[in-house]
Amino acid sequence: MCHDGSAGQEPGPESGPAGPTRRAFSRLLMAGSGLAALAACAPETPPPPSSAAGIATTKAAPASSASPLVPPLASTPAAAATSAAAAPAPAPPAATAPAAPRHSLIDPASPWVVVNKHRPLAPSTFKPTDLVRPAVRLAAAGEASLLNGTTAAAAEKMFAAAAGAGVTLTLASGYRSYVTQAATYSGYVKSQGQAAADTASARPGYSEHQTGWAFDIGDGSGADSFTPRFAQQPAAVWAQANAHLFGFVVRYPWMLHGITGYYYEPWHLRYIGPEVATEMKNGGIGTLEEYFGLEAAPGLPVTGSGHHPGQS
Repeated sequence: MCHDGSAGQEPGPESGPAGPTRRAFSRLLMAGSGLAALAACAPETPPPPSSAAGIATTKAAPASSASPLVPPLASTPAAAATSAAAAPAPAPPAATAPAAPRHSLIDPASPWVVVNKHRPLAPSTFKPTDLVRPAVRLAAAGEASLLNGTTAAAAEKMFAAAAGAGVTLTLASGYRSYVTQAATYSGYVKSQGQAAADTASARPGYSEHQTGWAFDIGDGSGADSFTPRFAQQPAAVWAQANAHLFGFVVRYPWMLHGITGYYYEPWHLRYIGPEVATEMKNGGIGTLEEYFGLEAAPGLPVTGSGHHPGQS
């Protein structure tokens, strides 16, 4: 064990003629003793810089042994109050709330209208006033070959771009009136039962097809139309990668039926405008419900009477 050479020493009297000489001699002996002690205690080589840094870090760390991820609690209410008073005031929350939509989310004539099992069309028998037949390759006839004017113009540009890339898109199903949607839904109910029908077909008054903003695509071969395997066809692959450039999104994406209420439909495109479609694509946002901050609509809500809206 090493000492500093001064332990156990007591000051003696310093008066008298011999005092200064004795003090000087005593100091000389103490200095020699101290040097010998230091030589005995000093390491042979100085500690490496990393050790010194570690020591400095250890000294700078708080003495508490609590986890650094958990802030220590104040020991008394007074200490807590003092700590709270000393803490800086929290910064105001950032203004992250989305700005008011530039277009209506409920007007069927709006490009941003959101239609799902909780958000029916109003009026339920809505019909677009500007239905046109786009100049694209058709795989449908009658009203199913029609779209509203804005969607038709965007579809023409998209179909032309796909053709330029060597990919054939076809318009397989466009506008559907309230009456047509009622017949379509009824057919699903008869063949699959109502529960299954509600995962595959919208009830009349709840369909995007009725707005003229949505349509189904196919490819030139007709392979795998309206089945999940269509996702592997060139038309679906190209649309998934490029449709946003023309204002379209795949409205019912893979594994998001808990939000949209419908199973994956890689063929169902919805016009929402290039700005929103691109933001959704770049941000990895799959549904309109998520983008606009709306509630999920996995199933039809039950009214007080116990009947679903639109149920006869």
